[in-house]
Amino acid sequence: MYTTVELKKEGRLAHLTLNRPASMNAMDSVMMKELADVFEELKSDVSVQVLVIQGAGRAFSAGGDIKAMLNPDSPMDIGSVMVDVSRLAKALYTLPQVTIAVVHGAAAGLGFSLVLGCDYIIAEEESKLAMNFIGIGLIPDGAGHFFLKERVGVPQAKKLIWSGKVMNGQEALEKGLIDEVTAQGTGAERGEAFAHKLLASPIAAMIASKKILHAQKTKELESILAMESEAQVAMRKTADHLEGIQAFVGKRKPEFIGK
Repeated sequence: MYTTVELKKEGRLAHLTLNRPASMNAMDSVMMKELADVFEELKSDVSVQVLVIQGAGRAFSAGGDIKAMLNPDSPMDIGSVMVDVSRLAKALYTLPQVTIAVVHGAAAGLGFSLVLGCDYIIAEEESKLAMNFIGIGLIPDGAGHFFLKERVGVPQAKKLIWSGKVMNGQEALEKGLIDEVTAQGTGAERGEAFAHKLLASPIAAMIASKKILHAQKTKELESILAMESEAQVAMRKTADHLEGIQAFVGKRKPEFIGK
């Protein structure tokens, strides 16, 4: 049914795996649409109470697929992509499940937005977590502004967005961005143990609390998503963005001019 992600349901527990390992699970337009579809499917499946999200291969997700952005044969339609990015962020935030992100390797850009949208985040010590859109002259999308602000507040969110700082698991924990650090190579096992601990708890009450807390913020989330979409379409047309992606592909330092 899905080509870039895999969803497995086992009773009250579901596992969602980002499955483009050859590309470090970089998100192309197909994956963005499929993630939105999966989350919307799970919204109507109240039999599932816990969702674990992880990446196949050596990373959680390297973020948006930069090579796809540059492909002249099939240029990425930023307008329709932003519709799917907004769909996936809103559906993720309003899921009637407790969501657990398990991070190993890179969780960057849109991949990090997806992680931050989860209720509980476990990262391995040597993970590389970064809201690094700034490096290619873009702004966070996938509700990156909203999820960061919810986690750490506006001043710290601005610092992280503007610097694009890459953090390991311990650094991200110290900043309050994630909930738990685990030893290298043990993330999946720890995520599984935590999921089963939740399932053995009064989880219906936990889900009800999540719904109450998140319902108050959904209108703000929608407003931020609309603003992110509009700004990202504008940023994609800037000289700095073009320079950023060309420098990234050419493995050189970009020269930005503020336009």
